[in-house]
Amino acid sequence: MTGVTASDGPDAAARPNGVSRRRGRPPRTESAGTRDRILDAAREEFSERGYEKTSVRGIAKSAGVDSALVHHYFGTKEQVFEAAVEVALAPALVGRDAVLEGPLEEVGERMTRTVIGLWENPVTRAPLLAIVRSAVNNETAAAVFRRLVAGQLLRRIAGQLDSPDAELRAELAAAQLVGIAMIRYVIKVEPLASADPEQIVRRVAPVVQGHLTGR
Repeated sequence: MTGVTASDGPDAAARPNGVSRRRGRPPRTESAGTRDRILDAAREEFSERGYEKTSVRGIAKSAGVDSALVHHYFGTKEQVFEAAVEVALAPALVGRDAVLEGPLEEVGERMTRTVIGLWENPVTRAPLLAIVRSAVNNETAAAVFRRLVAGQLLRRIAGQLDSPDAELRAELAAAQLVGIAMIRYVIKVEPLASADPEQIVRRVAPVVQGHLTGR
């Protein structure tokens, strides 16, 4: 019978066929894949457990790596969450530029269509749900969410508005859309939960436009 030798390391006895998770830093060629795997695992953990019940150890276990690697790539749990949020919000941040292009009198429709489109897409909906649920239940998660949304999205939109209260207007428009997202996709209240997305855009876009540019 083949035994475990000292050179196999302290974890060898617990691993099948002498193969275990790597400790420490992976080779450079594996770094990008490892980082992405950790982020995928983090989004799943935050989605299923929420911010408070998710741990770095749990994320590492789900990703199949040692927790030291999670700390190496991201630092604290808050920083892991922020990285996961930033990746999940990337389509919105890219879409931000599309929202800002075109006539100002149509910005409400573009903003509404972009946000509803993100929630309608199953690929982006899952991480958005994880973010919203965590932000609602935990102040640390909420602070991360606010920092990213306010710093990278709302201020850019506010900067395009010719108004002394531009930031308030942008936040009111965002609040309108976040409220709809909560009722439709998180709480799932009918008939809004089953309403046609185009109908929602037609009804809500003028209200968002009013927040942004109305007098």
